[in-house]
Amino acid sequence: MQCDFSGRTVLVTGGTSGIGLAIAQGLRSAGATVVVAGLPAHNASDLQGLKVAALDVTDSMAVESVVGQLDRLDVLVNAAGMIRRGEEHDLAVFQRVLDVNLTGTMRVSMAARERLAAAGGCVVNVASMLSFFGGGLVPAYSASKGGIAQLTKSLAIAWAPLGIRVNAVAPGWIATPLTQALQDDPARASTVLARTPMARWGTPEDIVGPALFLCSGAAAFVTGVVLPVDGGYLIA
Repeated sequence: MQCDFSGRTVLVTGGTSGIGLAIAQGLRSAGATVVVAGLPAHNASDLQGLKVAALDVTDSMAVESVVGQLDRLDVLVNAAGMIRRGEEHDLAVFQRVLDVNLTGTMRVSMAARERLAAAGGCVVNVASMLSFFGGGLVPAYSASKGGIAQLTKSLAIAWAPLGIRVNAVAPGWIATPLTQALQDDPARASTVLARTPMARWGTPEDIVGPALFLCSGAAAFVTGVVLPVDGGYLIA
């Protein structure tokens, strides 16, 4: 697999923790210059070797500023996201979650489009199992991740003439702070594991290989794909 990213510049939103951080570290290890943008990291040592930019993806001016400071951009990974389990039926919370997860992805992608086109670059979005299923406690998160799947396909069509590929990974149940409440609930956790043929929670590192593939030359003829990385959850 062509996973040498030497000489390439990558921007990872939501790259200071969780899945975004794992992907950023994987790309850095493959030789890329990686800028992680998002909230302050809980453990600054995790960011060693990465360039860090504070970013609220709902702030258009901040997004333009972060992207505008890049001399070039080969890969954009949109991993910024939030969830407010049990609160998302409140309209204000619903709108906030969509603004971060879905509109934020579009906002950063549009800001990056010119640089990505100049480099013949690509976008990898982070979707979810809730791109495929409903979530009664998380209507905003579910709607936003369903939207990510459709946005990925739509931009893949629109941007193919520009030479930009757009794909997404759809993680299954991954042990991150976003799923901590589920991990801590024995009944919910057992339900997750019972339906997952590989019978374990995923880790952020499980998403790295698939994401690097989609970013790489090995995926040169792949666009518009939403790739499940779920231990078999979707087929059970």
